[in-house]
Amino acid sequence: MLTPEERQEIEAEFPRYPHKQAVCLDAMKIIQRHRGWVSDESLRDLGEILDMTAEELDGVATFYNLVFRRPVGRHVVLICDSVSCWIMGYEKLCQRLTSQLGVDLGGTTADKRFTILPIVCLGTCDHAPAMMVDNDLYRDVEADHIDDVLTNYK
Repeated sequence: MLTPEERQEIEAEFPRYPHKQAVCLDAMKIIQRHRGWVSDESLRDLGEILDMTAEELDGVATFYNLVFRRPVGRHVVLICDSVSCWIMGYEKLCQRLTSQLGVDLGGTTADKRFTILPIVCLGTCDHAPAMMVDNDLYRDVEADHIDDVLTNYK
């Protein structure tokens, strides 16, 4: 069930759009900000507010790779696997990251601190390879500096 605070924040978005269904992505971001991810139950509840089915909402959620449809760690590490990043050291970066955290891509550390996810592009091809932790973008990342980056996130 959506909390009163979530519902209020979602409904506050209605005036920004011509149809309330257009609020769906912003609404999922609101839910995710409160819960860390978007569950099936929250999609059903959201569907009632937006006059959409859970399946329609799931189609939107799974299209956008920044809407998490399963639980993730406190910090989400997005590692860019675009062509530019591949050429500039993605594989070495990915190896170091997965080795350091002890999980494969798509995995979450045992302490629930980090989840590592690939992402198609972070839009900084001129500074590849790139990764993002939560909302912090790291450009020109060298595998040897992964430890320094991760120590910023408790």
